[in-house]
Amino acid sequence: MTDSLRWLLAQQRFVKPGLERIRALLGALHHPEQAYRSILVGGTNGKGSTTQALSHILRSAGHTVGTYTSPHLVRFGERIVVDGAEVSDRELEALLDEVRPLAEEVEASFFEIVTAMALLHFARQKVDWAVLEVGLGGRFDATNAVEPELSLITSIGLDHTEILGPTPGHIAREKAGIMRPGKPVLTGAEGEGLEVLKACATQVGAELRVLGEDFAVRGVTPQEAGLAFALELGGESHRLHTPLLGPHQARNLALAAAAARGLGLGWEAIRVGLERVRHPGRLERLGENILLDGAHNPEGAWALRQALKAHFPDKPLVLVLALSKDKDAPAIAQALGDLGPVILTRYTSPRSRPPAELRAHFPGAQIVETPLPALQKALSMIPQNGLVVVAGSLYLVGEIKRRLQGLAPEERWQ
Repeated sequence: MTDSLRWLLAQQRFVKPGLERIRALLGALHHPEQAYRSILVGGTNGKGSTTQALSHILRSAGHTVGTYTSPHLVRFGERIVVDGAEVSDRELEALLDEVRPLAEEVEASFFEIVTAMALLHFARQKVDWAVLEVGLGGRFDATNAVEPELSLITSIGLDHTEILGPTPGHIAREKAGIMRPGKPVLTGAEGEGLEVLKACATQVGAELRVLGEDFAVRGVTPQEAGLAFALELGGESHRLHTPLLGPHQARNLALAAAAARGLGLGWEAIRVGLERVRHPGRLERLGENILLDGAHNPEGAWALRQALKAHFPDKPLVLVLALSKDKDAPAIAQALGDLGPVILTRYTSPRSRPPAELRAHFPGAQIVETPLPALQKALSMIPQNGLVVVAGSLYLVGEIKRRLQGLAPEERWQ
């Protein structure tokens, strides 16, 4: 690891809300974000899958597409991708060397620096579109420094409440910050969160389109290697397929498909894009006996439970879980705790909650302090047709993947 990358990773510990630093940084870089059209994808859960799906659809339509996501699992370059190719280590180093002195001048945060690097890389690669996954919230997230042609807000749930607020309404108001006057916004939100988004859209003058009102998902069918569903939109119904697992993904992919139609893309590009989409770390199979999922909040945990019941109804399960300190352990335990034996562990970061503190929420759980031995213990407990489910944090999933590839763990904060 180079000194520059060590410096960048050291900035992870600090979160600084606000757009003034990222705007100053992009100004100093001569506004690379103005060289292409952008789409913002926010929401509590599902924004990563929706980002990947929309990127694949745009690529299937013949566009050059930059995709910006977080966090990475194994390699830092996963965050910054053009047409499926991760930014190389050499390119990453050059971008960082260029951005660092400007970032130090404005005291930019880790996420602001990486966002600026991504936007600059996309301009250099001459992309047609950039699909940007919002990091945290929306209103003050670094990605919100761009002017999107279209915004998506996948769902509103309770996560990061210490920063975004205690209720779905508070969180919806923060995520509504990515709306723009006269621009379309698509959402799969429901309940209180949806009502607040509707009020915000009216106030901003954005064109809000709601899943379940303006378009709909029907006939969701879990399959052995994916999912099928019908999207009803504009008086038409189209049957679509994806290799992604989990009935909840139908809503995410419907948002991506409806957004693509709103951009004028054809159904064939949508079909091909959804059939090609992949999203590592989200209900990802590793061989026959390991399933990785980043479910880290109650909504995600219930979606994982539903997916396991739908796709693997007869498989004996053993769970390997680690949670961050700010997550709702009782609610996650309610969703997952009775699915099978539980092994509690921790990922490599002070953010990870000590497994002994979690045991009260998972009665009878075993503790194995580090992830790879925890996985090995779980594999020893399942029958031949069983499944080990690794969940609770994308940082845990990433550390497991790194260790299985013979790489040392990273200390993770963002």
